[in-house]
Amino acid sequence: MNTTIPYQICNRCVMDTTDPDIVFDNKGNCNHCGHFLDVLNHHKYKGVESDREFAKTVELIKKRGKGKPYDCVVGLSGGVDSSFTAHLCKEFGLRALLLHVDNGWNTDISVKNIKNMVEKLGFDYVSDVLDWSEFREIQLAFLKSSIVDLEMPTDIALLASAYKVATKYNISTILSGGNYSGEGILPLQWGYHVQSDMKLYRYIVKKFSSVKIKKTPTVGFWGHFFYKFIKGIKTYYPLNSYPYNKDNARSFLIEKYSWECYGGKHHESKITAFWQSYVMPVKYGMDYRRATFSSQICNDQITRIEALKQLKTLPYNEEKIIQDKQFIAKKYGISIEEFEKYLTMPPKTFVDFPNQHLFINTMYSLYFKLRG
Repeated sequence: MNTTIPYQICNRCVMDTTDPDIVFDNKGNCNHCGHFLDVLNHHKYKGVESDREFAKTVELIKKRGKGKPYDCVVGLSGGVDSSFTAHLCKEFGLRALLLHVDNGWNTDISVKNIKNMVEKLGFDYVSDVLDWSEFREIQLAFLKSSIVDLEMPTDIALLASAYKVATKYNISTILSGGNYSGEGILPLQWGYHVQSDMKLYRYIVKKFSSVKIKKTPTVGFWGHFFYKFIKGIKTYYPLNSYPYNKDNARSFLIEKYSWECYGGKHHESKITAFWQSYVMPVKYGMDYRRATFSSQICNDQITRIEALKQLKTLPYNEEKIIQDKQFIAKKYGISIEEFEKYLTMPPKTFVDFPNQHLFINTMYSLYFKLRG
């Protein structure tokens, strides 16, 4: 939390000065929801117009997949967004290859959801199981570094695996469940989402571990450039072109696919649930719910009053956290005392380490400028 300025909360959403980069206008509205509302003006669902654009995208994907075994790769985590994306493929006649990247942290419910979706959709399915002995050391390096971005190795592995599978099966399209509905707002220091910053990744692994990255899939900026522009593998986000409401989608999946609810956003992963609901607010002063609620407020899916009411409650169960700590420490192969030491170290973000933030942002800005 930024302690150099007085506390302030946005008058429009619920983002506040726990984000050190937040800026407020003269009306007390923050830069996050202001920017997001501008984005929504160009990407929000517009009825018949959006339906036509969505249909054109589906036909384009089918055209790109003509003569190939599959039209697209769809990452499947067992969560709401990815499961509903897979459902849309079935509804619109796309021949999807479902991909799950197993980093060792799946909940039993997410495994069951994946199995149900695969069986009932009838799509082919591949699982990319990460080498746990190597991945554990990589993730431990991030834990030891005290950076908030513990999930960076997983996020990069997801992208790298999708590209790897698309290349193997000669697939031209990747469909992502990412969407503006509940994740359009996320401060950069809360989640360093600059695409594939391998400079930061390699620095942390080298400094805080002795492991060599050999088996865990990775893709850096230039690799991303190669797959996107040289190989021509395009990524689409269909939920942004669809009247998508996460609560409605969850209810639909439960009824249609015997899908089971696992709790909060991204809580289909044990480590993600623990990190976002407990470590981020307690150690880093970052309540991830603020970002999610703020996105939903901008999408008229929740009121600001309701969001503020929910933020008064703890984001975690105190008794369950004790069990989670023991489970996670054991899985990492470290003592509970060592684990607690890492959880109480001074918090850091990507700005505290060598990174490619400026370079990558400059390259993308140049790309969009040239594209017009």
